[in-house]
Amino acid sequence: MINKVVASFDAAVADIFDGAVILMGGFGPANGTPSNLLRALLKKGTKNLTLAANTPGMGRAPEGAKPFRKTPPNYDDGGILIQSGQVKKVICAFPGMNRPGMSAPLHQKWEAGELEVEMVPQGTLAERIRAAKAGVGAFFIPTGAGTVLEKGKEKRVIDGREHILEYPLKADFALVRAYRADRYGNCVYQGTSRNFNSVMAGAAKVTIVEVDELVELGSLDPEVIVTPGIYVDRIAVRKGSI
Repeated sequence: MINKVVASFDAAVADIFDGAVILMGGFGPANGTPSNLLRALLKKGTKNLTLAANTPGMGRAPEGAKPFRKTPPNYDDGGILIQSGQVKKVICAFPGMNRPGMSAPLHQKWEAGELEVEMVPQGTLAERIRAAKAGVGAFFIPTGAGTVLEKGKEKRVIDGREHILEYPLKADFALVRAYRADRYGNCVYQGTSRNFNSVMAGAAKVTIVEVDELVELGSLDPEVIVTPGIYVDRIAVRKGSI
């Protein structure tokens, strides 16, 4: 019997090893961040991680901008791993806010010389992840051509426009947040929480999904399933935490 549900978040991240490359779903402080998986990884103490995400380390910096508030109050992102010194490198499109009263953990560690940061345009980041998922060897893209981002990259003119060569972002683990899943791993998302989660699911060697609700097989409409179970290795259920 196929059953990808694990007993706890600790069990879900038990084999994440030192030096692993991790994809993290989410889009800033809005929603879709696998907070419980991240907290379990914090507790585990795994170190020298590379964390790839759209906004990997904002932490609670946005709460300094009233009336903007993170909800729910026990939200956590990759900032907890950055702050604890478990992350050696981040790959991201937006490093977070760095204004008086709004300094993100990522900025703090980078300015202290304790963190390597690789900036990637948001669309390029998504496509590098998708390329890893699809088994694409490399691809040319116009974004970044003629800027500092082209440094060290092959360039070609395609249809009269400069393109640069980008490679897939290959990862060991993907930490994904979904709304509902069955024990086979079929997942649906709620609203904008889909964001980077759906493209990251299946793009790493192991995909671990944090869900609000586990449902019976057959209860998910096949027409609305976004992530098929074939892309999912483990499921951990939130059980009312967030």
